[in-house]
Parts: sequence; C-alpha cells; structure tokens
Amino acid sequence: MVSTPTITLKPTSQKMPQVGLGLWKVTNTADTVYNAIKTGYRLLDGACDYGNEKESGDGLKRAIDEGIVKREDVFVSSKLWNTFHAKEHVKQLAKKQLADWGLEYFDLFLIHFPIALEYVDPAVRYPPGWAYDGQNDIRSARVPLQQTWEAMEELVDEGLAKNIGVANYQGSLVLDLLRYCRIRPSVLQIEHHPYLVQKDLIDLCKAEDIAVTGYSSFGPQSFLVLKWKKACDSPTLFTHETITTIAKKHGKTPAQVLLRWATQRGIAVIPKSNSQNRLLENLDVTSFDMTPEELASISALNRNLRFNNPIDYLGKFSIFA
Repeated sequence: MVSTPTITLKPTSQKMPQVGLGLWKVTNTADTVYNAIKTGYRLLDGACDYGNEKESGDGLKRAIDEGIVKREDVFVSSKLWNTFHAKEHVKQLAKKQLADWGLEYFDLFLIHFPIALEYVDPAVRYPPGWAYDGQNDIRSARVPLQQTWEAMEELVDEGLAKNIGVANYQGSLVLDLLRYCRIRPSVLQIEHHPYLVQKDLIDLCKAEDIAVTGYSSFGPQSFLVLKWKKACDSPTLFTHETITTIAKKHGKTPAQVLLRWATQRGIAVIPKSNSQNRLLENLDVTSFDMTPEELASISALNRNLRFNNPIDYLGKFSIFA
C-alpha cells in the first residue's frame, strides 16, 4: 500500500495527507471511496454541490466496518455551498452534510466560493446548484463574507469541524479574511495546473502559513466532459512535449508528473478517478523528484488560463477579475 506525506495545518497542527481523492464527478462513489481507502488514500475531498456525500459516507463506513481504517485515520474535507452563506444556514448545512457522511465532525470545512446566493431549502431541492429555481434564476444574497466566516468559526467551537478554510479566493480576499478572523484559515483550495500557476497567491499563503490544495491538476482534462469551450480549445497537458519528455525520463506517466510538480512544491492535490489502476498511479506521486529546471519548465507553461470561472458558465460573478 502506498503512503503519502502530510502537511501540518495551522493553527491546529493536524496533519493533512498531501494526496487525496477528489469526489467531484466521481461515479459509483461508494465503491470508489472504499477502493481508494483500500489502496491507501487517507484524504477524501467532497462538497455539498457534488451530490454524492451520502454515497461517499457509505464507502467510508464500509472501510471502517471492515477494520481497514479507523475514523481518525481518514481526513474528510467538505464545503459550504453558496446558498447557505447566511449565519443561520451554515450550521444547518454542516449538520446535514455530516449526517449524509455518517460522521460527527469534518477534518476540514471550506467556503466553496466567495459568492452568497439566495437560500434554497434542502427539502425543496438538494443539492441546490446555482439557480434559485433550478433553471436560470440566479439570485445573489446580501450576506458579507465576514458573517459567513464567523458562522464557520462556530463550527470549530462546537466540534463540527476541526479546521476551516476557503476555496476560490483571490489574494485580496485572503488578506481581508486575515484582518477579521478569530480562527485563521487552515487551507486555501484553488484551481492549479501548469496553465494556471498562481505563484503570487501561493507565495502569499506560504507566508501566512495557509496550506494550499490544488484542484483540476490536469488542466483542461476535468472539463472536457462538460464540453466547455476553453477546455476543448486547449492542448491537453497529457500529450504536451514538456510533460511527456519529463515523464519518459523518470519512467512515470504524464499524470504523475503533473501531480508531482504540485506536491514537490508543497501543494496538496486531490485528483479523481474511477479506475483502480489510476487511483494507484495518482497516489504514487511523491516517490520521485524532478530537478529545479524541470519544475521551472513546467511552470513556464503558465497562461493564466482558468477553467472554473463562474463568469464563463453563468455570465455573472466575475470573482477573478
């Protein structure tokens, strides 16, 4: 079984595995989670919006029941969706998500986007998605991020989350959060791949002792199934000459090189896969080192090309402007 290094989170000193399983778009979720845990995964990254938290919990429970792991061996991360930003709804959602997972606490709970939307009762539709009516009516809510963060801090106070953090924040929002927080963010989760390196943002987080988790490590690959134009028009990283040359030199796959480029620079990764072979390959990405020149050549592919940008698929919320 492959093991993975850990990252020590501030301020709790809890150790988060550097390589985990991302659950966005994962199918046969219970089996995939169970098999991932058997393979050696100890970080599971979910979210309300993924719509598969109950199945994820089923897979985790099976692994625990069979004695493969104990609850404390697995680092479970989830996210607060946009429609639950109001103070009175943060705890409501966290408790529902914990119930879906069959857990008493999350190891990490993140604000998914810095976007507050009008509340949708889970009894009406869950997960609620972006639109108030489930179609095209997208309604903003007048909820400041500080109010949402204060409610997140209460989750820690009550033992519902050990660590809290944010996702899809830019540097200015991170700096603002650090000015008003009572409990500092442990993690920032961002889109991160060679086409979107975000060096300044990562350097800011390192200076502030905020761990960084990168999603969409393979660039356009995750978005091809959605037929998003940016992804379809972008050369795949799996066949890029820079990546394939380095992969051949080290006897690794292009996917492993892309993940090692992140992990060797201190960033956590959460690749997803429904394939057992790729689950194993994706976990085995800290057993080799690239040269500084190889790392720099991959970083040089940067285009500031972001695939997960709400303005592209919603026509509003220019949060990365």
